[in-house]
Amino acid sequence: MPFSIRKWGEVFFRRPMGEAQQKTIQGPRHHTSLKKPLWLVLTVSVISMLLISTHMFPPQGKRSSSHTLSSWLPVHVRKHTDEEVAARAVVREILKTPPFITPNSKIAFLFLTPGTLPFEKLWDEFFKGHEGKFTIYIHPSKERPVHISRHFSDREIHSDEVTWGRISMVDAEKRLLVNALEDPDNQHFVLLSESCIPLHTFDYTYRYLLHSNVSFIESFVDPGQHGTGRHMEHMLPEIAKEDFRKGAQWFTMKRQHAIIVMADGLYYSKFREYCGPGIEADKNCIADEHYLPTFFSMLDPMGISNWSVTYVDWSERRWHPKTYTTNEISLEFMKNVTSEDMSTHVTSVGEHGDELHWPCTWNGITRPCYLFARKFHPDALDTLVNLFPNYTSTAL
Repeated sequence: MPFSIRKWGEVFFRRPMGEAQQKTIQGPRHHTSLKKPLWLVLTVSVISMLLISTHMFPPQGKRSSSHTLSSWLPVHVRKHTDEEVAARAVVREILKTPPFITPNSKIAFLFLTPGTLPFEKLWDEFFKGHEGKFTIYIHPSKERPVHISRHFSDREIHSDEVTWGRISMVDAEKRLLVNALEDPDNQHFVLLSESCIPLHTFDYTYRYLLHSNVSFIESFVDPGQHGTGRHMEHMLPEIAKEDFRKGAQWFTMKRQHAIIVMADGLYYSKFREYCGPGIEADKNCIADEHYLPTFFSMLDPMGISNWSVTYVDWSERRWHPKTYTTNEISLEFMKNVTSEDMSTHVTSVGEHGDELHWPCTWNGITRPCYLFARKFHPDALDTLVNLFPNYTSTAL
């Protein structure tokens, strides 16, 4: 499915800089007895000032004095390869395409699931009465789902096996995107799992997404072993360690960004070939946690929110987030989740994982962060259906 954008690019060459001509000024031929002591005093003074400044303004970390001196020199900017130039040119052209929001615009809901959707009844309540404003696409990786809602019937796409932590997860996401892109009315794309639920009414969600000026893709720097520590040397030079990002896979994105994802061949290939367990030493690179966060942070950092609109609870600090059962769900809990306006990002730094926090804004205005939530156990269905009319918001 991914296709190369190399043929779309134009190669740009930089003209070499000419060398500056240096002029030598000769001093007078005669010498005085004061010249040599004066230059000696000046030399000692300069060296002393450098030593004093080094002690007054020590470098961060364990850097050497040679590193400190080198930091004063001009920073070398790496020249992009022909493939990078082409990729960035294509991205720029796609981003120039303005959003085309009309009364017929729809949101595409992309369900990535092993099989049957346990919360289909709840989603049916969410979609009811809004036909024509949404489309549904289902990628069942193990077995064909059994449906109870007409909204979900016959919405499966051609699917393939998905393995957690492998590039097959990203391939499934792209498979959903390309099917949804075939409908020109789909202007925003939401990736959901079988354990996801809606937190607000459809009208609220529709306005929140279609009229946002960004895509909601989580992307942050995790300097720990499960973040930047997963960067592979094989990804160089296109993906530098300082550009490596982390984030949840549960995105929502605008149509322009969906097209950019499908157009990418260069950066995707780096993750396809080199992001996986055991490729380099003991690094355990997980493609769906790093590909899109890194890709968009590099190519359109101002076009994403850097936080996800899907709530998840990492308080247990395990490989997978907490799963809520019916006994843990109450109206108060659901209202707290729907009203939260501060995003939380758990890093792999520290004994229990340090947290990063920043406020959620919608077009520059503080708004609740989350439109969806996960993970919920199937036994919570009836409780959530009963609570749904009471915890959802209608006004944006």
